[in-house]
Amino acid sequence: MISVNQTPLDWQGNKQRLEAAVQRARQELVSLPSESSSPQLAGIVVSPELSISGYGCEDSFLWPETAKRSEAALAELLPATQGLIAIFGLPFPWEGAVYNCAAICIDGKLCGLVAKQNLARSGIHYEPRFFQPWPAQKSTMVECCGVSVPLGDIFFSVGELKFGLEICEDAWVENRPAAHLAACGVQLILNPSASHFEFGKHEARRELVFQAVKDHQLAYAYVNLLGNEAGRAIYDGDAILAEWSPEQGALSVAETQHLSFCDYGVLTSFLQLMPGRHPPVSEARPRSTLIEVSGELAKVSTKAERPLLLVPMRESQSPGEIDQVARRQDAFGRVIALALFDYLRKTRSRGFVVSLSGGADSATVLVLCRLAVRLAIEERGFDGFCDVLSWLWDGELPHDEEEAAQRLITSVYQATENSSNITRDAATAVAAACNSNHHEVSVQEFVSGYTALASSVIGRPLSWATDDLALQNIQARARSPGIWLIANLKGALLLSTSNRSEAAVGYATMDGDTSGGISPIAGIGKPFIRSWLIFMERLGFPEWRALQELAAVNAQQPTAELRPSLQGQTDEGDLMPYEVLDFIETQLLRERRAPREILRSLESAFPEQACEDLARWCEKFFVLFTRNQWKRERYAVSFHVDEHNLDPRGWFRFPVLSGGLG
Repeated sequence: MISVNQTPLDWQGNKQRLEAAVQRARQELVSLPSESSSPQLAGIVVSPELSISGYGCEDSFLWPETAKRSEAALAELLPATQGLIAIFGLPFPWEGAVYNCAAICIDGKLCGLVAKQNLARSGIHYEPRFFQPWPAQKSTMVECCGVSVPLGDIFFSVGELKFGLEICEDAWVENRPAAHLAACGVQLILNPSASHFEFGKHEARRELVFQAVKDHQLAYAYVNLLGNEAGRAIYDGDAILAEWSPEQGALSVAETQHLSFCDYGVLTSFLQLMPGRHPPVSEARPRSTLIEVSGELAKVSTKAERPLLLVPMRESQSPGEIDQVARRQDAFGRVIALALFDYLRKTRSRGFVVSLSGGADSATVLVLCRLAVRLAIEERGFDGFCDVLSWLWDGELPHDEEEAAQRLITSVYQATENSSNITRDAATAVAAACNSNHHEVSVQEFVSGYTALASSVIGRPLSWATDDLALQNIQARARSPGIWLIANLKGALLLSTSNRSEAAVGYATMDGDTSGGISPIAGIGKPFIRSWLIFMERLGFPEWRALQELAAVNAQQPTAELRPSLQGQTDEGDLMPYEVLDFIETQLLRERRAPREILRSLESAFPEQACEDLARWCEKFFVLFTRNQWKRERYAVSFHVDEHNLDPRGWFRFPVLSGGLG
């Protein structure tokens, strides 16, 4: 299996990465020591779902040109499959509809197109907008790459080997194709996928693979897409290979949850196949179409002395080796760092710019930028890192990692008269830990100028007693023009620092702290962010030290620091405890409960809180939630990493105008 980091509609780049990965796989096959008296091996190389076009093409899947260019790229890939069985994904049009297909290439020839039967339609996916599901047990003949090949629900026989496919969502439905394929005597199921990263999803995928192996006593190979492919979803390059053993049951041959910073990943592994099952007549089912392939590769045997060879990713640590909470903290850092790195290189931007307040959110964003540099260098090597970002250096390469980080990452602390030494010192400490190009400026003169302008228009002076919210917002907005200007002058990405908890209740200033081209943490709640900073302070990553400098951030109560210091402003004082806020949000979005049900759940979950406080907070949440959908519609591109998010373009849609949820 080859997990590749693709980009939608990048025809040349996608093809080149697939060719390079297949060539690397071929080299791995040749270099393997023989484990039998016979040199005959079948090399199977599986790439992810829609690997040729890219998975995230959105409405351009409906353009005839997208299918045409995909087919042309497939034709150019065929010579690379000489001596191999290779699987590539592409959209294919037929009778006025478009189908999500896997092209089966055997020994340099296209032998068929397996069409996806079950389309992802929940969460961030809406495949039925672009594709039609293919009916089970149906096949037809079509023209592709200049030859007539079968399309539809088909499986293959190559010598003594029988294999079939489930394409991503096919494995997640109750009546999955695996049962039908097993009834047809298939020994191996291949699953090319584009399954987005979510906390805990690796374990769910692993269970799907092992369930098929246990239920049907066959082998199963799963491979996922890799990287920040199209902007919002991130793919972890997961690869899972399992087989059935009569003595030991379902066995893991190789598996990984990699989150690689490279363009693709390859590792070779032997897979020992059992003979295909021959179910009794009572289990007989309607059969898919069997495609028998003749030629040199048809000599492959499934006997023990002739093992089958597949190409998956490198092995990972077993789930028990890392504490579950620490594993989630580790995964968050890696997935957002990878998303930022890919976004940077795919847009050919010239670095990151962060408005660093000294609080938890902006500190998290800055640390993630620095972590992206650290992990990319760790995996690609310093020279490889500099090479992949070659446009950044203007012919003068950085001497080391610290210089590279400083040239890539700019942070600016923008003070007003309400800013404290505590946040200023915290910002300075975090910037030093990340080695960002850090600056301190004052925007108070702009705040005063805007305040004077507004006073002259409305004919009275502004005061905290009468104009609290407006006076807070103008401070946040006064920071936006300058930081945007710096980002524009550098040709860099301005990163917004708002989180999902704030997005739920609109606790953010539009055109202020929401300013930016990417919003890296808008898909994650504040309690998790605070816990992650503690994790980074105390443990850090194996590739990077613990950042004790974060203690200055972690010691603070979260505050917007927009009111005079004597008022003692805190986020939770303005809103409610963040744990309560996130509990309500989760109950609403994930459990789909009504406000009255949520209030009853709150009383059980937080018995230490007064019932009247819980009722007040619950009412406040729903008033603010329904009132602030317009803000969520305007957030910058965010990354989906948790089980749910609030992005109306990717997960949760809600009317801008409504009668509320009360």
